[in-house]
Amino acid sequence: MSTQKVAVITGASQGIGAALVTAYRKLGYAVVANSRSIAPSDDPLVLTVAGDIADPTVGAHVIDQAISTFGRVDTLVNNAGVFVAKPFTEYTAEDYDLVTGINLRGFFEVSQRAIAAMIAQGGGGHVVNITASVVDHPNSSLPSALASLTKGGLNAVTKSLAIEYATRGVRVNAVSPGTIRTPMHSAELHEFLAGLNPVGRLGEINDIVEAVTYLENAGFVTGEILHVDGGQSAGH
Repeated sequence: MSTQKVAVITGASQGIGAALVTAYRKLGYAVVANSRSIAPSDDPLVLTVAGDIADPTVGAHVIDQAISTFGRVDTLVNNAGVFVAKPFTEYTAEDYDLVTGINLRGFFEVSQRAIAAMIAQGGGGHVVNITASVVDHPNSSLPSALASLTKGGLNAVTKSLAIEYATRGVRVNAVSPGTIRTPMHSAELHEFLAGLNPVGRLGEINDIVEAVTYLENAGFVTGEILHVDGGQSAGH
């Protein structure tokens, strides 16, 4: 069996996901990068696998590709996510299907297959879920019940899976970002979003990458929800 460590990253075509691909390559990992549309890489140790993670077949396909190409899966970063901010009564059935499809179904399928692979190959592994600090500190100026419903679920399952697999070497952690300067947020919203946390500025993509790489190297940390949010989760 290959000894080259392998990280799988969803939502990997831009923003935090693309930066995580670079970071894991610097850590010496081969990377399997998934997003709905992602171009092939000229790095032989980066395999891109296009597909909508909300599709029930895609998560399994991504992990199967990782195993068939690199022989193993050591880390999964569930970075793919979608955020729709609306008053609760204005959410549509389409909004619900979109947000739960990516944030929950996507997580479920790829994580189930990845953890099974980690157990089967021996040596354990690591799952990192990217959640959201608005779950812990809702804000009346940014109604986002579907984020709370889905990302709150990810916070809960992070702890549940960490305990379930603690004796089998699989660690499960989460990084809970506040508002980060990514392509997800248009420039005209930046000032408003910066005001949602005590430090009064947006976080940067590298803040999240550094949190994930810390958790990657922190062998005694599992079940942790690491807030990277300018103090948002603490209050305002």
